[in-house]
Amino acid sequence: MGQELLSYANWTGQHLPEFTADPVYHGALDVLRWTYGTYGERVAYSCSFGVEGIVLIDLITRVKPDAAVIFLDTDFHFKETYELVDRVQARYPQLRIIRQKPDLTPEQQAEKYGEKLWTRRPDLCCQLRKVDPLRKQLSHYDAWISGLRHEQSPTRRNVQFINRDEKFQSVKICPLIYWTWAQVWDYVHAHDLPYNPLHDQHYPSIGCAYCTLPVKPGEDQRAGRWSSFDKTECGLHLKNDVKE
Repeated sequence: MGQELLSYANWTGQHLPEFTADPVYHGALDVLRWTYGTYGERVAYSCSFGVEGIVLIDLITRVKPDAAVIFLDTDFHFKETYELVDRVQARYPQLRIIRQKPDLTPEQQAEKYGEKLWTRRPDLCCQLRKVDPLRKQLSHYDAWISGLRHEQSPTRRNVQFINRDEKFQSVKICPLIYWTWAQVWDYVHAHDLPYNPLHDQHYPSIGCAYCTLPVKPGEDQRAGRWSSFDKTECGLHLKNDVKE
């Protein structure tokens, strides 16, 4: 019999593959070849369509042109983000972009939790519009791909290429962990990739329009996210869910 598929359930005792951060793609292509060779159709990439996401999509299509990409459509994205999703689909026509919506429309959320939930309980808003929808989609897969990089924030510096994901009880694969911000942009320009024009307006990290501001020179790349709160993560990469 062949080796048991690496999964959340059988993680203990399994031999994890080892990858080196090669000087050209910093390990990303080797990780992606292993990922799709191992999981095939049972892996999806969850993409917010920031600049790292565009790089990762381009790398993924070198390995699997018809890969599944989950876009968490919160209903609150910038129009530039929605336009970019369409541009990416046109550039990579085989790519299967899955637009996952929350269970509640904005109107239903306002009726149940009050107007502008993100101004009062942003963690709950993220739970309803991002975490729960991703969990629904990931129930169809054995593993998922994320664009986390060590350089992004202190909470992400211990991420490995392959991780046991306690949040979604899955295997989380992060091919870009060793890429720097400068290397991401070098790749974008070298391959003439489309990207969100808000990046050129001092938005290094782009989320929902209500909770994202441009950053000032010298500020952390994620300083524009939930700037009025002690919050730097939407919850997708944190262990615990938010309770109502």
